[in-house]
Amino acid sequence: MHKKLFIPGPVEVSEDVLQKMATPMIGHRTKEASQLQKSISEKMQKVMYTNSQILLSTTSGSGLMEGAVRSCTLKRAAIFSIGAFGDRWYQMAISNGIEADLFSTEQGKATTPEMIDKALSTGKYDLITITHNETSSGVMNPVEELSEVWKKYPEVVVCMDTVSSMGGTKIEVDKLGVDICITSTQKCLGLPPGMAICSFSEKAIEKAKKVKYRGTYLDLLALYEYIQKKDYQYPSTPAISLMFALDYQLDKILAEGLENRFARHIEMAKYTREWAKSRFALFPEERYASNTLTTIRNTRNINISELNKQLGQRGYMISNGYGNLKEITFRIAHMGDTTLDDIKELLSAIDELIK
Repeated sequence: MHKKLFIPGPVEVSEDVLQKMATPMIGHRTKEASQLQKSISEKMQKVMYTNSQILLSTTSGSGLMEGAVRSCTLKRAAIFSIGAFGDRWYQMAISNGIEADLFSTEQGKATTPEMIDKALSTGKYDLITITHNETSSGVMNPVEELSEVWKKYPEVVVCMDTVSSMGGTKIEVDKLGVDICITSTQKCLGLPPGMAICSFSEKAIEKAKKVKYRGTYLDLLALYEYIQKKDYQYPSTPAISLMFALDYQLDKILAEGLENRFARHIEMAKYTREWAKSRFALFPEERYASNTLTTIRNTRNINISELNKQLGQRGYMISNGYGNLKEITFRIAHMGDTTLDDIKELLSAIDELIK
């Protein structure tokens, strides 16, 4: 039996999108490949609300996260973490020999403007990383507030992880002053895993030109310069099948209407939060609760593995907690092409099982 996925990625993918991956191959050095990749870039600019160049990478989002911190840190990186995936960005920096400091919040809480201002006012940092949406704790950072601080430091390159939120909630990249905004296919964009996408601003380009050792495969400047020179082609063979699906799915996203899509995600989030509060408790501070997944404190100490086993028999799958939250939380994702009716079906099934 196929289990309908309500986990923080991969998400359910509609049959018509899956079928697009069966499109016959084209040469990756052809005009058709250039047209496909340019089409994706132009549509992603609309989804991201940016005029910056879009880069595509045949990696998970983590690939571009590593590429960003390595390609654009000249002095020192300030890594702001609200959970496991912010911590991972710090480990990427350290393992690549990048000078970096980690600024963490208590899990369930957001990064504050004061934290960013205190760090950047030292003048030690020329790059910062921000997690927009942390899938372990279910926190969505208030980036509109935070951006007012980092804009005071125009020399600093701002990198933001929107892997689990881009396409599910409004993120106006240029308005926020984000230089490298990173996402991937398998979450709110509603596609299979295998490709990452980022914006790459002029500021980031100029900073990368000054960084001597940027690596090879994940050198963002090399990707940028290659597509400028070769008309939207890439140095290495890209995931062409996934690109066919991505181009098609972006048409569907834009046809739904971005504001309509965001409203649908918020509607699902609010419904799930109310359910969680009435049966268990929210893990994050509610004012910072994510619009794309809900992390729930397991106040009833139910066996989540057993619950998932029984849900699987009914054709559903949710997620247990992540990292050090594994034993005390569980997570329900509401992202991609999931609808409120899907969420209601799932929660009704959980209600029956936990009685």
